[in-house]
Amino acid sequence: MNASIFGPEVPKITAFERDFFREVQPLGFILFARNIENPEQLRRLTCDLRDAVGREAPILIDQEGGRVQRMRSPYWREFLPALDQMERASDPLRAHWIRNRLIADDLHRVGIDVNCAPLADIAEDSTHPFLQNRLYGRDVETVVAAARVCADAHIHGGVLPVLKHIPGHGRAAVDSHLNLPTVTATQEELNAKDFAPFKALNDLPMGMSAHIVFTAIDPNGPATTSPAMIKVIRNDIGFDGLLMTDDLSMEALSGTVADRASASIAAGCDVVLHCNGDAAEMQLVAAAAGNMTKAAQKRADFALSLRKPPEIVDIAALEAELEALLA
Repeated sequence: MNASIFGPEVPKITAFERDFFREVQPLGFILFARNIENPEQLRRLTCDLRDAVGREAPILIDQEGGRVQRMRSPYWREFLPALDQMERASDPLRAHWIRNRLIADDLHRVGIDVNCAPLADIAEDSTHPFLQNRLYGRDVETVVAAARVCADAHIHGGVLPVLKHIPGHGRAAVDSHLNLPTVTATQEELNAKDFAPFKALNDLPMGMSAHIVFTAIDPNGPATTSPAMIKVIRNDIGFDGLLMTDDLSMEALSGTVADRASASIAAGCDVVLHCNGDAAEMQLVAAAAGNMTKAAQKRADFALSLRKPPEIVDIAALEAELEALLA
C-alpha cells in the first residue's frame, strides 16, 4: 500500500483518478469543499473512491466546525468557532462533546470515517488568526480535557479522530499555508506547555504533524521533515499512532512535492497527505512516498481496526441540549 492520502480534484471521481488509485493503492483519501455538493453526491463519491481501491479505505475530512468545515449548510450543521463555543457554553466540555458527536453524525451518514480533529494546540495571544479561534483553550488542562472529549465523541459516532498538529502549533505567529513558522522557545518551555497536551493524548490512534520549526531542537527544518522532531514525537511525547503529514501543498515546506514527500517519509512520518487534487503532483508524490513500511502498516491496521458503528443516541435531543448550553 502506498504511503499516501490523496484529495480528489472534483465532486466526481475522474477516469484518471479511478485508474491511478487502483494502481497506486493509497492508504486513503481526504475531501475538501471542492468535492462536496450535497449528501447524495457525497455518498456516491465516498463509495466510488472505495470501489476504486477495492477496500474500505479511510476517507478523511477537516470538519472542525466554525471556520474550518468542508460540509456546510443548508445540508449540514454549522457551529461556532471552537474557542468561542468553549468560552460561551455554560458547560463547555459537555457542549464540546455534543458538538463533536453531531459532527460525527454528519460524517458517518455520507461515508466519511476519519475527521482531522481534535486540535491539541494551545491558543496564545500571538497565535495566527488562521488557527487561534479553532483551538479549545489557553492552558494545558483545558486543552487536554476538550481534546479528549472531542476524540471520544467521534469514536462514539463511528468516526476516527486525528490528533493535530503534533507537536504543537499554538506559538505560530504566521500561517503555515503561506509561510514557515519558527518558534524560539526553549525545550523546557516546549515540554511544559506546547508538547504537554500531545503527551497526555499520545494514545490516540492517528495524528498529524505540524509544519513548524522549533529552533531549540532542529533549527534547519519543520517538524514534518525533521528526524530530530519526529524522534521527539515518538520518544519524548510517546505518540506511537499513525503519523501523517499536514498537507504537502502548504508553502511552509520547501522543494518540489516529491522532495517534500520523500523528506517526510525519511524523517519518520508514516504517510504523506497531498490535498490539492493535481493529477501530475499526485503521481510524483506516490512515487516519492513509496510503499508503507511494516511499522507504518501495522499502525494503520491498528488505527483502522478501531472503526466501529456509531452508538445509538437521540440526535434531536443532543441538538436541543447544545442550543440550551449556548443560550
